[in-house]
Amino acid sequence: MLRITRLTDYGFILLAEIFQGKGKLSNSKDLAEQLDIPLPTVSKVLKLLLQGSLLVSIQGSQGGYRLAREASAISAAEIIEVLEGPVSMTACCITNGCDRNCAVSNSWQKVNSVIVDKLRSVSLEEMVIDGAT
Repeated sequence: MLRITRLTDYGFILLAEIFQGKGKLSNSKDLAEQLDIPLPTVSKVLKLLLQGSLLVSIQGSQGGYRLAREASAISAAEIIEVLEGPVSMTACCITNGCDRNCAVSNSWQKVNSVIVDKLRSVSLEEMVIDGAT
Protein backbone atom coordinates (compact mmCIF):
# COMPACT_ATOMS: atom_id res chain seq x y z
CA MET A 1 0.00 0.00 0.00
CA LEU A 2 1.26 3.46 -0.84
CA ARG A 3 1.05 6.02 1.93
CA ILE A 4 2.30 9.47 2.70
CA THR A 5 4.02 9.93 6.05
CA ARG A 6 2.30 11.34 9.09
CA LEU A 7 4.43 14.50 8.80
CA THR A 8 3.14 15.06 5.27
CA ASP A 9 -0.41 14.48 6.46
CA TYR A 10 0.19 17.10 9.15
CA GLY A 11 1.62 19.40 6.49
CA PHE A 12 -1.64 19.25 4.53
CA ILE A 13 -3.66 19.81 7.72
CA LEU A 14 -1.53 22.81 8.74
CA LEU A 15 -1.63 24.37 5.26
CA ALA A 16 -5.41 23.90 5.14
CA GLU A 17 -5.82 25.58 8.52
CA ILE A 18 -3.60 28.49 7.49
CA PHE A 19 -5.54 28.83 4.21
CA GLN A 20 -8.84 28.87 6.06
CA GLY A 21 -7.49 31.71 8.21
CA LYS A 22 -7.97 33.90 5.10
CA GLY A 23 -4.64 35.71 5.28
CA LYS A 24 -4.55 36.06 9.08
CA LEU A 25 -1.16 35.12 10.49
CA SER A 26 -1.04 31.78 12.28
CA ASN A 27 1.51 30.92 14.94
CA SER A 28 2.79 27.45 15.77
CA LYS A 29 1.46 27.43 19.34
CA ASP A 30 -2.10 28.27 18.30
CA LEU A 31 -1.99 25.79 15.41
CA ALA A 32 -0.77 23.03 17.74
CA GLU A 33 -3.61 23.72 20.19
CA GLN A 34 -6.33 24.09 17.54
CA LEU A 35 -5.34 20.95 15.67
CA ASP A 36 -4.20 18.84 18.64
CA ILE A 37 -0.79 18.19 17.10
CA PRO A 38 2.30 18.30 19.35
CA LEU A 39 4.04 21.69 19.21
CA PRO A 40 7.47 20.24 18.28
CA THR A 41 5.88 18.45 15.33
CA VAL A 42 4.04 21.58 14.21
CA SER A 43 7.27 23.58 14.45
CA LYS A 44 9.18 20.98 12.44
CA VAL A 45 6.58 20.81 9.66
CA LEU A 46 6.20 24.60 9.48
CA LYS A 47 9.98 24.94 9.17
CA LEU A 48 10.00 22.48 6.24
CA LEU A 49 7.09 24.28 4.55
CA LEU A 50 8.90 27.60 5.04
CA GLN A 51 12.13 26.19 3.56
CA GLY A 52 10.09 24.80 0.66
CA SER A 53 8.69 28.28 -0.06
CA LEU A 54 5.08 27.27 0.64
CA LEU A 55 4.89 29.58 3.66
CA VAL A 56 6.30 32.95 4.63
CA SER A 57 7.15 33.87 8.18
CA ILE A 58 6.57 37.26 9.74
CA GLN A 59 8.73 37.90 12.82
CA GLY A 60 7.69 39.71 15.97
CA SER A 61 5.14 39.46 18.76
CA GLN A 62 2.28 39.70 16.28
CA GLY A 63 4.05 37.49 13.73
CA GLY A 64 3.26 34.10 12.38
CA TYR A 65 2.91 32.17 9.15
CA ARG A 66 0.85 32.67 6.02
CA LEU A 67 0.77 31.02 2.63
CA ALA A 68 3.52 32.20 0.29
CA ARG A 69 0.99 32.36 -2.57
CA GLU A 70 -2.64 31.64 -3.29
CA ALA A 71 -3.85 28.17 -2.26
CA SER A 72 -5.03 27.66 -5.84
CA ALA A 73 -1.37 27.89 -6.93
CA ILE A 74 -0.06 25.27 -4.49
CA SER A 75 -0.42 21.71 -5.75
CA ALA A 76 -0.70 18.50 -3.75
CA ALA A 77 2.42 17.25 -5.56
CA GLU A 78 4.38 20.31 -4.47
CA ILE A 79 3.40 19.80 -0.83
CA ILE A 80 4.43 16.14 -0.94
CA GLU A 81 7.71 16.98 -2.69
CA VAL A 82 8.59 19.63 -0.11
CA LEU A 83 7.95 17.26 2.79
CA GLU A 84 9.03 13.91 1.34
CA GLY A 85 11.02 14.53 -1.81
CA PRO A 86 10.07 13.51 -5.35
CA VAL A 87 6.96 11.35 -5.73
CA SER A 88 8.28 7.95 -6.68
CA MET A 89 6.30 4.71 -6.76
CA THR A 90 9.40 2.53 -7.08
CA ALA A 91 13.17 2.94 -7.31
CA CYS A 92 12.99 2.92 -11.10
CA CYS A 93 10.90 6.10 -10.99
CA ILE A 94 13.56 8.30 -9.40
CA THR A 95 15.65 10.66 -11.51
CA ASN A 96 18.59 8.33 -12.12
CA GLY A 97 16.43 5.22 -12.17
CA CYS A 98 17.33 1.96 -10.53
CA ASP A 99 20.21 -0.31 -11.41
CA ARG A 100 17.98 -2.92 -13.05
CA ASN A 101 16.79 -2.86 -16.62
CA CYS A 102 13.73 -5.05 -16.11
CA ALA A 103 10.61 -5.65 -18.14
CA VAL A 104 8.38 -3.51 -15.90
CA SER A 105 10.58 -0.45 -15.38
CA ASN A 106 9.05 1.59 -18.21
CA SER A 107 5.55 0.66 -17.07
CA TRP A 108 6.25 1.86 -13.53
CA GLN A 109 7.58 5.13 -14.90
CA LYS A 110 4.35 5.61 -16.88
CA VAL A 111 2.21 4.86 -13.83
CA ASN A 112 4.30 7.22 -11.71
CA SER A 113 3.93 9.95 -14.31
CA VAL A 114 0.13 9.64 -14.27
CA ILE A 115 0.06 9.88 -10.49
CA VAL A 116 2.40 12.88 -10.38
CA ASP A 117 0.39 14.65 -13.10
CA LYS A 118 -2.82 14.10 -11.13
CA LEU A 119 -1.24 15.36 -7.91
CA ARG A 120 -0.02 18.45 -9.78
CA SER A 121 -3.55 19.10 -11.04
CA VAL A 122 -5.08 19.24 -7.55
CA SER A 123 -4.56 22.44 -5.58
CA LEU A 124 -4.58 23.00 -1.84
CA GLU A 125 -7.67 25.14 -2.34
CA GLU A 126 -9.50 22.30 -4.10
CA MET A 127 -8.53 19.85 -1.37
CA VAL A 128 -9.88 22.12 1.35
CA ILE A 129 -13.10 22.90 -0.50
CA ASP A 130 -13.69 19.26 -1.49
CA GLY A 131 -12.91 18.16 2.06
CA ALA A 132 -15.53 20.52 3.48
CA THR A 133 -18.36 19.01 1.45
